[in-house]
Amino acid sequence: MFAVAGALLVTLAGTAALGAGPVTAAPANGDLCSPPGISAASAAPTNLATGQSAPNADRFTTATTTSLDKIDVSKLGLLTPGKLSVGTLSDAPPSICVNSHGDFTGMDNELLRAIGAKLGLQVEFSGTEFAGLLAQVSNRRFDVGSSNITTTDARRNLVGFTNGYDFGYFSLVVANGGGIGSFDDLNKSKRIGVVQGTVQDEFVVNELHLDPVKFPDYNTAYANLKTGQIDAWVAPSAQAVGAIKPGDPTTIAQNTFSLNNFVGYAVRKDNQPLIDALNSGLDAVIADGTYAKLYEDWVPRELPPGWKPGSKAVAAPVMPDFAALAAQNGGGTSNAGVQPKSTLSQLKDTFFDWSLYRKAFPDLIKTGLPNTLILALTSGALGTVIGMLLAVAGISRTRWLRWPARIYTDIFRGLPAVVIILIIGLGIGPVVKNLTGNNPYWLGVVALGLLSSAYIGEIFRSGIQSVEAGQLEAARAIGFGYRQAMTLVVIPQGVRRVLPALMNQFIALIKDSSLIYFLGLLATQRELFAVGRDLNAQTGNLSPLVAAGLMYLVLTIPLTHLVNYIDNRMRTGRAEKVVSPVEQAVITEGRGA
Repeated sequence: MFAVAGALLVTLAGTAALGAGPVTAAPANGDLCSPPGISAASAAPTNLATGQSAPNADRFTTATTTSLDKIDVSKLGLLTPGKLSVGTLSDAPPSICVNSHGDFTGMDNELLRAIGAKLGLQVEFSGTEFAGLLAQVSNRRFDVGSSNITTTDARRNLVGFTNGYDFGYFSLVVANGGGIGSFDDLNKSKRIGVVQGTVQDEFVVNELHLDPVKFPDYNTAYANLKTGQIDAWVAPSAQAVGAIKPGDPTTIAQNTFSLNNFVGYAVRKDNQPLIDALNSGLDAVIADGTYAKLYEDWVPRELPPGWKPGSKAVAAPVMPDFAALAAQNGGGTSNAGVQPKSTLSQLKDTFFDWSLYRKAFPDLIKTGLPNTLILALTSGALGTVIGMLLAVAGISRTRWLRWPARIYTDIFRGLPAVVIILIIGLGIGPVVKNLTGNNPYWLGVVALGLLSSAYIGEIFRSGIQSVEAGQLEAARAIGFGYRQAMTLVVIPQGVRRVLPALMNQFIALIKDSSLIYFLGLLATQRELFAVGRDLNAQTGNLSPLVAAGLMYLVLTIPLTHLVNYIDNRMRTGRAEKVVSPVEQAVITEGRGA
């Protein structure tokens, strides 16, 4: 795959938009998750890092593949027969993203759709986080991971990979005038941004021996660079180019190649039949020209010398002369001379683009709001029921009820919410996949319900124990048994006293519903935060996330005032009705006074 290692070090091609070269134009419609087309063609970069060791010889690309007519799709070990379940990301255009129509797309995903069509498989995409994607593939949450994944040796210990469909290298993105011109300028005094769990994270830690600032997604990392919170960003070149727009006060200072092999699709290690089938499908779409067309539409850039996608047997795809097209198009627009904007201008451009607010609200209301309410209401109801049981068990006279309730509460209150969600989604999910259809949406509800029940149980317990002991004694004195006295007298009073605290817990649950995205959701299952983040990826602007935040305020502020009203009402009681003297006389006369 890397037959000409020396040439690769000097002429490795990639997505252009470099400090010493062109900047790929954004799509005309402003949607970063749409194919930029041949007008964005770019030549090989000229500012490559030098002095690095040559990449290891390719040990993994197969010599050939099985012909499509010999593949039995019934023996591919799919989670659902006839359907390829794919975990992907929504925030890394042009490779993987959600477009303005709410569809998962990008070069990687469109290529996988074409491969699925060759195999006669339906392809279903679900959005998730990269940090958990490989584990989800390994644990049978997904059949395939599609996320421009560089196939390092460490990752091969967890999952298997197909043949390469892209070459992986990354870029050093810096602020103009920041004094950083190459990887050699990075040191411990510089704040270097990476996306957690990526090969760039490994590169900064293991190769540069520096401690990077880790972000959950590419757009957040780039926004921090533009606003001066970090000094540099090490990113996949395709994502770096997709993020930088003409006029941004940033540039790509230097590039380097990924040290470990190519970019491929992740598959469970023990599912060799599926790996072989995907390799066959990849060769087929290369042979019939589909690959070249997708590559030309989505990532029109020169391939490095000696590298080609697919197996060693398939012919290299026939590509246009991207270098000549780049020169014909004027080479793009350089951002090297653009000076940073003022802080106020940066804030306005980043967070308060009103046109994006108008674009965001329909999707937030149509998709995000219903899912957020479903997640919060159902998990809140489940948490309330379990919480009451925990509270009663926690004050029980029987230690065999008290101790389990205490242990449960300590565990679920002590663990981070994301850990609980992942344990239930990835641990229980495979066990109950026949009931859930391998859809983690309701497992997320269960996880949130169990999480909230630990807090709600403590709220109920404190309320019940705050009721004066004389209430229980009085109830017993008039003939109630212990269970009747607790059920009819003590518990109702305790619940009334903690209603404001319960409402506050429900408000927290509304916001925690955004964590369900870690389990992988269909585009139609995205809640408010996920919708906002997908729009953020499409536009490269954080205004959609602010719009999502406003939707949370629409939900939580009325609930907050309702809490205050209930609390005030319970402390002061119902206001007395003022009776006029005439009405008082009538009332008194009616009593025979």
